[in-house]
Amino acid sequence: MPSLGPTELILILAVVIIVFGVGRLPEVGGALGKSIREFRRASDTPTDKAAEAETKPKA
Repeated sequence: MPSLGPTELILILAVVIIVFGVGRLPEVGGALGKSIREFRRASDTPTDKAAEAETKPKA
């Protein structure tokens, strides 16, 4: 998977500013951050439960 360089990040930021405007940029950033946190929390939870089930020996 190719990584994003500075040029690509600047281009993405410019498109976001054009689409949403400077005034709504903090609101969009906050919503994006919240969505990423919720996604990570939801994706980590099943993995933790599966790991616990595998490590507990059956008596």
